[in-house]
Amino acid sequence: MATDTPAEDVVTALPECGVARFLTLLEGPWATLIVRELLHGPHRFTELRAALPRISPHTLTRRLRQFENHGIVTRTSYPEIPPRVEYRLTELGEGLRTVLDAMGAWAMSIPEPARPDDTAWYCDHGGRPKPANQP
Repeated sequence: MATDTPAEDVVTALPECGVARFLTLLEGPWATLIVRELLHGPHRFTELRAALPRISPHTLTRRLRQFENHGIVTRTSYPEIPPRVEYRLTELGEGLRTVLDAMGAWAMSIPEPARPDDTAWYCDHGGRPKPANQP
């Protein structure tokens, strides 16, 4: 049976376990960073891309659609020329503020490793493994 609905637009059942459900909704390195940006207020697509320069347009679009399908984000299209579309967190999405604040506080409580240069690649390469030819 053929369908015209893209895979990212299909809403799937969520796990029963709260932690598994959270990880399903916010899996991957970009999900929490998109939410972090939207916690500052509504953003246009290009503003989100500018705030997250290493995210691909495809990934950002896919994540925003998933968030919209699960009621975390609303997409508002304004009838203007040129067209303007804004994304903002719903009340449900705003509830992630305390979660991200707690995650940030916990992460900042971790002491620096003995060799901080070993972890700098994570931020420098968008969470991807450091290329083998780099020190």
